[in-house]
Amino acid sequence: MTDTAVQTDAPSTGAAHGVALTDVAATKVRSLLAQEGRDDLRLRVAVQPGGCSGLIYQLYFDERSLEGDASVEFGDGVEVVVDKMSIPYLDGATIDFEDTIQKQGFTIDNPNAAGSCACGDSFH
Repeated sequence: MTDTAVQTDAPSTGAAHGVALTDVAATKVRSLLAQEGRDDLRLRVAVQPGGCSGLIYQLYFDERSLEGDASVEFGDGVEVVVDKMSIPYLDGATIDFEDTIQKQGFTIDNPNAAGSCACGDSFH
């Protein structure tokens, strides 16, 4: 898989983050955005306190631009935004999409996670 990223300027800082999006995941995001019928949404990835291991991932579409956001565009209008507090936890992470008999959904391979729970939804 090839990860292609073109840096774009976020409104507040112009910073980029270190999160990668695989081509498969970018295609799925593009498909979901088309279903929404809106062109003002971007994929926001965040880390929040919670889960059985201490931190949980949040992936959702967002129209907001927050102070300190870092943004990277992954071709054809798929923009991934990370808030300034989540950047250190997600630097080097790769978002993929799996569509198999066993599992369907987005996955995050995060080299910063020291460990995770059995369900894979939280980490520390």
